[in-house]
Amino acid sequence: MATLKIKKGDTVKVMAGKDKGTEGKVISVDAKKHKVIVEGVGMVTKHTKPSAANQNGGIIQKEAPIDISNVMYVHKGRPTRVGFKVENGKKVRFAKSTGEAID
Repeated sequence: MATLKIKKGDTVKVMAGKDKGTEGKVISVDAKKHKVIVEGVGMVTKHTKPSAANQNGGIIQKEAPIDISNVMYVHKGRPTRVGFKVENGKKVRFAKSTGEAID
């Protein structure tokens, strides 16, 4: 399986869907389903029963996963594509717009 170009903790911009144009931080990445959960994006209403963890139950708002193809990495305030290259024997991600290494 290919390495995903978006990682947990990255700042991304939503490029398609109902939240188009929104920026947020990636909370989690599901590599098998190619989905990401972004902070404050794709909010859904969930009805929960009372349990030991949540005594009252009720209606909560939470982020739903969105497809990884609908988000773009934000580098220096602008969305950019991400590529891979080998530097000093290590594989690193780089921003294609500037050519700078990300991590």
